[in-house]
Amino acid sequence: MYDLAHYRNRHTDLLRTIEDLQQLLTPEMLRIRPNAKTAYLLLCELGSKVKEHLSEEDHGVYPSLLIHDDPRVKSLAWGFISGERPLRQTFDEYHRKWLKNCDFNFTEDFLRESQAVFRMVAERIDRENRVLFPKLVEIGLFQESRA
Repeated sequence: MYDLAHYRNRHTDLLRTIEDLQQLLTPEMLRIRPNAKTAYLLLCELGSKVKEHLSEEDHGVYPSLLIHDDPRVKSLAWGFISGERPLRQTFDEYHRKWLKNCDFNFTEDFLRESQAVFRMVAERIDRENRVLFPKLVEIGLFQESRA
């Protein structure tokens, strides 16, 4: 089982990857083929990291919450679990549509959908930081790490 610092570090890593991608995903930058290839690789890496993060939470966080005595804690867990499905589906559809054939055809639609995916991930991270992690500390599942 991981500690809270691990999940916070994972968030930082995901947000840095999104930041890097946002700088790369401009029409000017993507005209340069090595940039397009780097963007492609980073997008695939982001997808893997998000799936791994969600899987770690599925195994390391939610089981304890789902058996908690407080029904509000159980409800919170179910809310986050059900929120995973749209994120996973969006990533799968995005990958099939834009990344599967490795053709680096980064159109305006691609850029728009990429930004939407980034927002979904960032919003999920924000919600975990504001709602889930404080609750994990409150119920004693994790301790807040001291720097």
